[in-house]
Amino acid sequence: MNSLPDRLESGSAYPLGASFDGLGVNFAVFSAHAEKIELCVFDETGKRELRRYELPEWTDEVWHGYLPEAGPGLLYGYRAHGRYAPEEGHRFNSNKLLLDPYARKLSGPVRWTDALHGYQVRSRREDLSFDRRDSAIAMPKAVVVDDHFDWSRDVKPNTPWSETVIYEAHVKGLTKLFDLVPPRERGTYAALGHPKVIEHLKRIGVTALELMPIHAFTQDRFLQEKGLRNYWGYNTLGFFAPEQSYFATDTQDELRRAVRRLHAAGIEVILDVVYNHTCEGSERGPTLSWRGLDNATYYRLLPDNPRYAINDTGTGNTLNLTKARVIQMVADSLRYWATSFGIDGFRFDLGLTLGREDDGFDPGAAFFDVLRQDPVLGRLKLMTEPWDIGPGGYQLGNFPPSFAEWNDKYRDTVRKFWRGDPSQRGDLAARLAGSGDLFDRRARRPWASVNLIGAHDGFTLFDTVAYEQRHNEANGEDNRDGHSENYSRNWGAEGPTDDPDINDARQRVMRSMLTTLFTSLGTPLLVAGDEFGRTQNGNNNAYCQDNEISWLDWQRARSPEGEALIDFTARLAALRRRYPMLRAGNFLYGDGAPGQGIDDLEWWDERGEQLSPEDWDNPQGRALVMRRSMRLENGEIELVSLLLNASPEPIVFKMPSPGGARMIVIDSAKPDQGAIEVQDEYEVGPQGAALATRTMAPE
Repeated sequence: MNSLPDRLESGSAYPLGASFDGLGVNFAVFSAHAEKIELCVFDETGKRELRRYELPEWTDEVWHGYLPEAGPGLLYGYRAHGRYAPEEGHRFNSNKLLLDPYARKLSGPVRWTDALHGYQVRSRREDLSFDRRDSAIAMPKAVVVDDHFDWSRDVKPNTPWSETVIYEAHVKGLTKLFDLVPPRERGTYAALGHPKVIEHLKRIGVTALELMPIHAFTQDRFLQEKGLRNYWGYNTLGFFAPEQSYFATDTQDELRRAVRRLHAAGIEVILDVVYNHTCEGSERGPTLSWRGLDNATYYRLLPDNPRYAINDTGTGNTLNLTKARVIQMVADSLRYWATSFGIDGFRFDLGLTLGREDDGFDPGAAFFDVLRQDPVLGRLKLMTEPWDIGPGGYQLGNFPPSFAEWNDKYRDTVRKFWRGDPSQRGDLAARLAGSGDLFDRRARRPWASVNLIGAHDGFTLFDTVAYEQRHNEANGEDNRDGHSENYSRNWGAEGPTDDPDINDARQRVMRSMLTTLFTSLGTPLLVAGDEFGRTQNGNNNAYCQDNEISWLDWQRARSPEGEALIDFTARLAALRRRYPMLRAGNFLYGDGAPGQGIDDLEWWDERGEQLSPEDWDNPQGRALVMRRSMRLENGEIELVSLLLNASPEPIVFKMPSPGGARMIVIDSAKPDQGAIEVQDEYEVGPQGAALATRTMAPE
């Protein structure tokens, strides 16, 4: 701007944030308890404050004003005046520059200094003291943007849930080492839409790319002091602003173009979003945005001592989703990403926190109701992580219809079965059949179970078969962080080995676990790199490893073992597309359909006999056959049988009646074997899984 007016015009309380209308910018920010809020305008470097304006109007607890002649590129922040009374939950300190919660772009990083705290960090009075230093120089600034983008030719894939295959990836880690991507684009949003990336995703049958957090996040001070970085990004600084470090260019349209290219390839984009907490930490954390604007509204505080934040998330604070304006902020954020960036769905980190009311978790919580009835958000794919560390913090299966849930019971059961644990047959059957014991209620469908054998937190698939202990020494926490029980087995050596028998066993078990994943009812989730045996060298909590430990090693993908596993994964994905019973959209009950003496779901043992109660309870039972069937439109009955052998010896399976020829279409113990015809018996190798198919003519 060439010149700035002396004062703001009144403007409007809606919409929240900074909105450019072609002639100027409207500023609106919520605070129920502030006594005054000032808008601070900065030069293009963000270092010099040009002007400070008092927001002239307060409507429905929204402070607002209009700056004529202002436009995109303007840098700004807020200062909130009010009572500094921590014992009452109020932490106003006008010496602290505050980021707009609705900021759509950030300029500059957080530069850690004690001046970012509202209190004197080294005072004996701790957070009851008051710090008068100005924090502006250390704060990122919000940037006014113009979000117009032509989505008119974009065609959303709208993949049905039952046909969805999710690929969880990190924007940087996915392509940082991918030499087929131009060097300048590696590790950026631009690379997500690169033809070679899309080609790989299509090859392995991916229909949805789930990105780990791309909301702007902070680099934790304690990690920086140890020479480490927050790699995963679960420490949100801005719910509307894309993380700037992932851009290859200076335009946010880079991300929009990547989404359009993925859509054109039939691939949806899902964001992992963190609305359960913010980067401000506990009551002893910094004052960067929400704490300084209205601590008592944005955060859940102890009712009998509001000086202290409730920590249901393990990060020091918990956003208060019982407050209407907080729900509005989250819903506005989700809607913004869906409409401005074309996002197709969301995975809610610690989603249970978002549904916790004062008396505990409630599937009818206001936040869930808002999402389900919203004309934009209610049509998207919604997933949740159904746990946190708060009271009643495990609610798998208890979320409302329209939500899918990450199923850790699936992960743990599959891992335990394939490492040879006793008494797993019954629980495995429930997981293979879509976990109806957890999800078959309120008209929910098998897709509500997001089936995973690994995720960003925990062992990779390869490390699950290569390590029995975590190896997190690089994190600098004396190997005390991360899961202590991973249900893993190293098959004879801890870590890499030259022993061919051990390596053969590891490859076989990985193929068997992938076969289990792709043939289970529910929504399969594959972690980036598991399709070629990616390793983190036994690190099961690589949240701070922004390096080769976390980045995908595409040279490993091109190794003979990597290529073979990719091919095997691609075959599994193709079979899942080919046989509808592998991805049935409804729960199966074994109730007489499709006929001819065959039920839609049946369980058999290796003897070709249906399991008795004693068989189910047999702790040494390591073999299981799941047969599913359906009647096709032409009257034929199609049967698919999954043959599982978790024992250390080969097992000859007698095929379930009726007799006749079957096709073995894939066998994890014989990966090079193509489809072969067999009659009434088939031998499955140790730790092997095979899929048999058959089509029966109409009666």
